[in-house]
Amino acid sequence: MPRVLLVSMPFGALERPALGLSLLKARLTLDGVVCHVRYLNFPFAELIGLEHYQWVTHELPYTAFAGDWAFTSVLYGDRPEVEAAYIQEVLRKTWRLGDTEINRLLNVRARTPLFLDHCMAAIPWASYDVVGFTSTFEQNIASLALAQRVKQSHPDILIVFGGANWETDMGHELHRQFPFVDYVCSGEADDSFPALIRQLQHTPRPVVRGIVHRTTAGASVFTGPAPVISKMDDLPLPDFSDYLHDLQESSAATPIIPTLLFESARGCWWGAKSHCTFCGLNGGSMAFRSKSARRVVEELTTLRAQWPNDLAEAVDNILDVAYFKDLLPALARARLSLQLFYEVKANLSRAQVRLLSEAGVHRIQPGIESLNDHILTLMRKGTTALRNIQLLKWAQEYGVTVEWNLLYGFPGETITDYADMLRLLRPIRFLRPPCACGPIRLDRFSPYYNTPQAFGLTNVTPINTYRYLYPCDEASLARIAYYFDFTYEDTVDPTGHAASVIAYINDWQSHPEHGSLWALSTPDALVLLDQRSSASLPMLRLVGLERTAYEFCDEAHRLSSVVAALRRTFPQVAFTEDDVLTFLNSLVANNLMVTDGALYLSLAIYSPPRDTIPGHQYQDHRHDQIITHTKARATAHTADA
Repeated sequence: MPRVLLVSMPFGALERPALGLSLLKARLTLDGVVCHVRYLNFPFAELIGLEHYQWVTHELPYTAFAGDWAFTSVLYGDRPEVEAAYIQEVLRKTWRLGDTEINRLLNVRARTPLFLDHCMAAIPWASYDVVGFTSTFEQNIASLALAQRVKQSHPDILIVFGGANWETDMGHELHRQFPFVDYVCSGEADDSFPALIRQLQHTPRPVVRGIVHRTTAGASVFTGPAPVISKMDDLPLPDFSDYLHDLQESSAATPIIPTLLFESARGCWWGAKSHCTFCGLNGGSMAFRSKSARRVVEELTTLRAQWPNDLAEAVDNILDVAYFKDLLPALARARLSLQLFYEVKANLSRAQVRLLSEAGVHRIQPGIESLNDHILTLMRKGTTALRNIQLLKWAQEYGVTVEWNLLYGFPGETITDYADMLRLLRPIRFLRPPCACGPIRLDRFSPYYNTPQAFGLTNVTPINTYRYLYPCDEASLARIAYYFDFTYEDTVDPTGHAASVIAYINDWQSHPEHGSLWALSTPDALVLLDQRSSASLPMLRLVGLERTAYEFCDEAHRLSSVVAALRRTFPQVAFTEDDVLTFLNSLVANNLMVTDGALYLSLAIYSPPRDTIPGHQYQDHRHDQIITHTKARATAHTADA
């Protein structure tokens, strides 16, 4: 059987193992194939210094591809005019980097020849028949540079590439451009790569679906999409032993806290229904498939015993909704002492957020990218602004950290959208701010890319950075690129509309609100304590009708629903819909509640969480004069506001 080496190159994140390589090693081992994995990002971090490595990986703008550019000279040789143009056009003009940052990157770049020399000397290349490279984000040029050297020194070694950078047209074109690459695994390689290895024993030109190979005439041929994994439970347990070994052996890794990666599902069930307009994930297959709850618990239990800490991240694009019935309760019972991360849909219930917390899911990414209903409709997100705020509030109540972004620049936005959004942002400043605020991207595989004309997007071309990474013509660059520039048609151009919101988010991130808005429940009243710097009513005591209305709006409701709930609870009390509306609007005026004009949402965070309070459904029926009381208080609130 062929002997296989799988390689992860700079600038792969030091904190995260390569899950794809770990799965392939496990599968090949089951097939009787000798397979090793090397994380060559660690020795490069040692060479340039951990601080510099992390700076390039996590702090420089990702579409500058600075990590890739650092390796261009060892792949192509010196190109002084091209390098000077990159520095001027990309680093200075586009990203406004100064001399200090540019010189720092140049020092990193100057170490790449020595690093490749080390790689060639440190690894017994002649011991392997196949060398596979995974390439995601800024790993491409470094991987190509080492692959070129390996092929030059050991022509009989077969070079195979895979990963997100080599999917579909991208992999096909890169294979054309770099003749030292023998094979490309496009898409899910769980079956195609082992099948390729098996067939290499019998024929120098195997035929496997999902593979790009070269004909005797030198032409690149794609065998068609790889079959997707339909039974997720059949996947092997990932083998992270090589990552843990290289992590332990590296002098640069001492401060690194590694994160266990696990996979419980592939594809996106929401995208299969309504593909978000800007999303370029799941280019190979949107079809959603998930592991059984039993398998996920068994996998995490086994991996937890091997892992040095309690950090674990699901790589799933979205949490399987069925997991609220089986996996999450099972994890809550298992008590694995893991701090889990999952990507979820934003339309969760309070009970579901509580279950996430109980299961150990302490961090989520719910795809909150806007707080405006019109923009969310343009995005095809299937959520609303108040639903997003509702989740932010409940997550904070249960100690679940929410990672969310605010995106702008969607074709068809209006300036009114952002004026409305600003009115919602001010009252929620005590909640966790967005991690980032930036313009939309046009990514390969997204609806914006597939049918740009349908959205009023024109002049779609690869972002300028690719021209300094790949010496290709424009047609080839268009097949290699994942990120694209574009222009708007006049009728959908949103340029400048988001300026006020961008400024507000930047200020929010720089000056977070230290006070909070609390709801304290007692048998006699609901007490709102407003400790925010903008508080107009530091304390408010709600009883009877008022308390019921506020607690009912813990989840966003229409005025008619609030009125109906109050009449069910207080059948003997006389009040009008206008009375209730006046009271709700007074709460909005005092930033104790928000409204989108149709629904009302209470903002206070219950301490302790509402559904852990004995008798939290308590209703005070003693105030028959509640309508007069409510109207008087509403007037006072509005005056104070």
